[in-house]
Parts: sequence; structure tokens; C-alpha cells
Amino acid sequence: MEERTVMPSAAVPAPVTRIARRRAKPGLEAEYEARVRRMFGAMREQPGFLGADLLPPEQPGGDYQIVVRFASEADLQAWDASPARAQSHGRLREVAEGEPEFRRLSGLEAWFAPAVVPATMHPPRARMAVVTWLGIFPTVSLVLWLVAPLLAAWPFLLRTAVLTALIVATMTWVVMPRLTRWLRGWINPSAAR
Repeated sequence: MEERTVMPSAAVPAPVTRIARRRAKPGLEAEYEARVRRMFGAMREQPGFLGADLLPPEQPGGDYQIVVRFASEADLQAWDASPARAQSHGRLREVAEGEPEFRRLSGLEAWFAPAVVPATMHPPRARMAVVTWLGIFPTVSLVLWLVAPLLAAWPFLLRTAVLTALIVATMTWVVMPRLTRWLRGWINPSAAR
């Protein structure tokens, strides 16, 4: 019998979402928004940039939220180290109060809309449930069909732990990022406008 060496597959980088909260100086809100949009233009030139959104405050004088998505942590770090980012942030300091507060999301936390966006921007729960089911049903079916027979002799709790770990990893890094990107307009029609 021939022995084969299995090489570990390279880890696929996970997309990362970062949210910045910041308040515009009173009376300079329009200029703040214009400068953020210019920063988005500079981001589009950055490798790994997936998209960005500017969420205005729900109440006048409140915090703006800037949501940016990059293909990997390395791509986000490259943006952070770029001269274009330093220049953009220098311009924003002129029209913003203080420094931004950052929050980084990845994995399950970033499947849909981050918890800090206004409630009016969240996708409808029923649509989130449908998209989650569309991901879980085929993933669980495939794992049960391919892997469960191989683990049939294992103790119940160990078998369950391995199967659920495979399902969660597949959902987090393979299935949900693609489903939410493909179905984005349907998941949250108000954000797509």
C-alpha cells in the first residue's frame, strides 16, 4: 500500500469589517460626508477593498458610522499603513470632533449587519432566517453525508463536537460570506437603495 503525504491547505483569508464612529463638527456635516466619500474613492484603489458605507446619525449631532470591508486582515492593514489613508484622516480631522472609535468584526459577527448600525438599517429578521437556512441546510446535509459515516464509531459527544465544528467553520468562512454578498439586495432592500 502506497503512503501519501497530505499537505495542509493554505488558510483562506477571512473578510474583515471595521466600523468607525465619529461625530462631525456642528455645521460641517456636509463637508464631513464629502470627505468620507473622497476617502472611499481612495480605498477603491486599495487591493482587497470590498466596499464601504457611510451611515448618517439617527439624530442631528449624533455619530456617523463608517463601515468598511476588506478581503483580509492583511488588506485592511495595508490600507491602514498607506499614505492615502493618512492623508484622508488628516482631512477628516479638520471637520470632525476627536478621533474615531473603531470596532472590527469577522466571522459570525459580521454575517449580516453589525449591531451598531441604526435599527432602521438592519435586515428584516425573516430574511436573515431564510438566508441562514439556505446556508445551513446544504452545509449540514453535506457534512452528515460525507463525514458522519466516518465518525460513526466515535462517542456521541465527540462526534457531535467534530461535526458542529466543521459546520460552524464552513458557515463562517465559506458559505455565509458568499450568500450574504450574492443576496445582499434581497436581504436588506432599504440599504440597497
